[in-house]
Formats: sequence, C-alpha cells, structure tokens
Amino acid sequence: MRRSPLFWAGLLLVLFGFLASIFIVVPETKQALILRFGLPKRIANGYDPKEEFGRTGAGIVSRIPFMESVVWVDKRVLDFDMQRQAVLSTDQLRLEVDAFARYRIVDPVRMFVSAGSERRVGEALKPILGSALRNELGKRPFKDLLSPERGEMMEDIRSAVARVARQYGAEIVDVRIKRADLPDGAPLESAFNRMRTARQQEAKSIEAGARREAQIIMGEADASAARTYAEAYGKDPAFYDFYRAMQSYRTTFGTDDDQPRGGSQIILSPDSEYLRQFKGGK
Repeated sequence: MRRSPLFWAGLLLVLFGFLASIFIVVPETKQALILRFGLPKRIANGYDPKEEFGRTGAGIVSRIPFMESVVWVDKRVLDFDMQRQAVLSTDQLRLEVDAFARYRIVDPVRMFVSAGSERRVGEALKPILGSALRNELGKRPFKDLLSPERGEMMEDIRSAVARVARQYGAEIVDVRIKRADLPDGAPLESAFNRMRTARQQEAKSIEAGARREAQIIMGEADASAARTYAEAYGKDPAFYDFYRAMQSYRTTFGTDDDQPRGGSQIILSPDSEYLRQFKGGK
C-alpha cells in the first residue's frame, strides 16, 4: 500500500519534533540549566573563568523528552542601573548619586533556587547597591569623590555588594558612580560657602605653620652663627676682633661699587677705642 506524500511529510515533521525535544543547541553566550521535573539536574556550558573561547561546553546537548526542561542563563556580563539615591556625606553635604553595577551569573543552580531568573537577580541587587553606597559615602567627605581615594571607595562598595551577590550565584565585576551632584538651589550655595570657608581656614593654618617653621629655622640659624662666631673668637681672638672692626668700618664709612653704605657722620677723638684698628690694633 502506497503512502501519500502528506503522510511522509507529517512523519518527518513528527520525527523532527521528537529529535528537537531530545537535542538542544547551546550557544557560546548561554548557559543551559537542565531541570528534571522542575529540579536542577545539570549545567551545560557553565561559566569557567579559565576556559578559552571555542573550547567550552557549547554545542549539541541531549535531554530526556517530557521529563527535562531547559532554563537559559546568559553567560555574558550583565548590568543594572540603580535609581538616584540621596546620600549624606560626613561633611553634611546632601548628594544625589547615580550608579550602576556589572555582574555575571557564575552559579546558575544557586541563581535558579534563590531568584528564579537572571532578571530577578538584578532587581534583588539594586537595593543592596544603594545601601552599600549610602554606608560608604556616609563615612567619607565629598572631596573623596574627587580624589584618588575614589578607587578605594568603589572597591569597598563592590566588595560589599559582592558578598550578597554570591547568595544569588552572581559575581560583581564592577561598580561605578555615573554622577554625584549637589541638589540645586540654596543647599548648593550653602555647600559652596562651607567648602570656601574650609579652604580659607586650611590656608590660614598652612600659613601659620609656615611662619612658625620659618621662625624656628631663623632661630636655629642665629644660634649656629653665634656658635660659629664664638668658635672663631676662641681660636684667634685678635683676628676676630680685627674682622669685626673692618665690617663696622665698612658699614659706617665705606662704599660698595660707588654706592655709599654708611650715612653716618661722627666726631671721634684720635684716641677713641673705635679707631684702634687704624693704629694697628694698639
């Protein structure tokens, strides 16, 4: 008995559907979590940080029809944005902060049990990121956001979120602050005034410290000079007396490059002690 072409076409269609229910194609960018009667059974093409591209578990994978189903989990880096948060810094500045985090699902079984889907993982981590931001920024002044300490601060936030993310089978790759602004209006002007006053006080403190240090240096220099003079006087009192007398004469009577150094007019007796060196120190 000859079968009609429609029969063979239907048979091929049924056979193709049966094979499709047995075999699935796992792409490089996906992890396949295979469930048996709704419970996790195994993972195909799971994430491995040491794997090389093209040498993964991607490809054709078999399953038991009607008993096993597949939950697809993205293997790539995902991200979520946090809603703008109001944060109070230690210098009492109210900041409006926008941030985002990038993460990857590294344990699909834990992700499925705790959250059910990768989308719910991102939703669960949003408030965690907001809490970590408030806690960390609340311990630091606003200027830290503009200094090299920002990198350390972001790493602390990432670590805080990562501890919770592990419960959802996720790994936090990075956390970044997109914007950290002061609110418009009077709070902004007040913040600028506080910052200006703080900088002025800091400048005065630095200036006072510099003056104090200069006085110390001058005092030490004078003491060193006096000590040097005393040592010179002790070694050769006659020469020291002559040298000091010559300096005094030059200041009082002498010139330097045709410019008068002394403007004094004095009347002295030839026997004056001041003129003793003119007589050879006698």
